Amino acid sequence: MKLATYKDGSRDGQLVVVSRDLTTAHYATGIADRMQQVLDDWNFMLPQLQDLSHDLNHGKARHAFAFDPRMCMAPLPRAHQWADGSAYMNHVELVRAARNSSVPDNYYTEPLMYQGGSDDFMGPCDDVVCPSEAYGIDFEAEVAVITGDVPMQAKPEQALDGVRLVMLVNDVSLRHLIPDELAKGFGFFQGKPATAFGPVAVTVDELGEAWTGGRVHLSMQVSWNGRKVGMCEAGPEMTFHFGQLIAHMCKTRNVRAGSIVGSGTVSNKAIERDGKKDWPKGYSCIAEKRAIETILDGQPSTDFMKFGDTVRIEMKGKDGQSVFGAIDQRVAPLNAG
Repeated sequence: MKLATYKDGSRDGQLVVVSRDLTTAHYATGIADRMQQVLDDWNFMLPQLQDLSHDLNHGKARHAFAFDPRMCMAPLPRAHQWADGSAYMNHVELVRAARNSSVPDNYYTEPLMYQGGSDDFMGPCDDVVCPSEAYGIDFEAEVAVITGDVPMQAKPEQALDGVRLVMLVNDVSLRHLIPDELAKGFGFFQGKPATAFGPVAVTVDELGEAWTGGRVHLSMQVSWNGRKVGMCEAGPEMTFHFGQLIAHMCKTRNVRAGSIVGSGTVSNKAIERDGKKDWPKGYSCIAEKRAIETILDGQPSTDFMKFGDTVRIEMKGKDGQSVFGAIDQRVAPLNAG
């Protein structure tokens, strides 16, 4: 089943069920108006939404309409919490290697995670608005899940059972603001503006064999200004699966329905070619590209995003069809035009 939230002028939008091929949709009115309602009463509402999804996919939904991702808000437009991990250790290793810093041993046994803003998410086609290009505007292509209730001290297997929906993420970062923030020893804040999510959130059964071991085994396709820059595999090199990330959150607190957990930037290791390192799968954020350039050439040569730049993030199934729809955004200045 695929769910989206349509813009209607309110903060939380209108819940819609979307067909498997992302061509048609149907308002979920009569079952639930908003995504959070479904998450709060999952076992009761899920079968009803599945029935509507079945009718939609078989052309039997009476009031279906053409699905338009430009009408979408984030599937869950505002959440009780947004916690983003850094589950791909290759990304951490690259960034640290570029600044001649080693990775602490405990990074391999305990996930990194920060708490982001969850009150102002972006839809998949909304502009990335920034006050200044000097902030170092970067995209980060990730996978995320939305949870149900997960109790304190849940083990990874139990936590994985709490996954309700899976989404795509553009975790926008302002790279030039982050170093000073981290130097204060209190984490990200201004360096992490509003986050964007793909058009639809899907139940794990929609992923079929691609959902294995708490990971999404599909390629993360990233294009920057129309040029493909990344085709990283999201599954094999995810060091900590989503059950482990959620269990990390649950160590000292309950996690409530409507919490969003991110994977961190999808990243793949280099391969050796003729004695030299190469990254044939590309990159899912510019900071990683700059780290690679620093490792190879001693300094970065790729600039961060400028006003007018575009980024497109998408995953396709084995059948070549888009699974989540695409995040397709443009960078714009604050108070433009």
